[in-house]
Amino acid sequence: MSLSPALDRFGADYAQHRAAEGRALPFDAVASLPYLHHGPFVRQWAVKARSYETFVARVLWPLARAAKGPLFTLDLGAGNGWLGHRLAREGHYGLAVDIRDDSIDGLGVARALLAGTGFECRVASFDCLPVADAAADLAIFNASLHYSSDLGATLREARRVVRAGGRIAILDSPFYRRDAHGAAMVAEKHAGAEATFGARADALLGLGCIEYLTREALAGASHGLGIRWRRHRVRYPLWYEARPLLAAFRHRRPPSRFDLWEGEVA
Repeated sequence: MSLSPALDRFGADYAQHRAAEGRALPFDAVASLPYLHHGPFVRQWAVKARSYETFVARVLWPLARAAKGPLFTLDLGAGNGWLGHRLAREGHYGLAVDIRDDSIDGLGVARALLAGTGFECRVASFDCLPVADAAADLAIFNASLHYSSDLGATLREARRVVRAGGRIAILDSPFYRRDAHGAAMVAEKHAGAEATFGARADALLGLGCIEYLTREALAGASHGLGIRWRRHRVRYPLWYEARPLLAAFRHRRPPSRFDLWEGEVA
């Protein structure tokens, strides 16, 4: 599908930024995700692996048992398709959706990874999904919901495509206990934007993404949609769980948490 010029530019610049970070992994490494054993992102993926394992145990397996068969799943913000690949290995099928079609860590990689698995790749935005009403059993925002520019519109669209009794899952998006802490993170990010993003700063920060979530923001944006949210605490590696203590010792703002949020659709 055709995206807006702003989304096209964001996707292109973000792909180049990811390439500069070294995110273009070898194919065999992508196929092993979220279990990464070499390189500078091993610790980051160790955190993502805990999120994935919690998601499988608390959301995927119970929903599949209740359905008594394969689930039609939506991997929203799919990137290189690693989550869809894992879902296919669990016997499910569906769509991997992203605005990026590049071969760095976008759908260009996902197409190769998901070939023959029962997953298709579609270029689309969160707010205009190429899915019929109530067609999906499970929609997963995989490290992606904080890139929404309109949380209410994004959740309404997710609610539209998920059947009654289905689930919406949020993985690896930053949640803060207080809005002021999230706002402080955004201010710090923008203050250091030029050093982090270079000439791409304006494009990468100009899209108006929400950047972070709070319990209150999630509840407010989904009010009236018939979604009942539940948080599943993810047990992270000890070094990661110690971050709040370290932040307090250094007199810094509390860090975000990346727990799993499960929304049951009425």
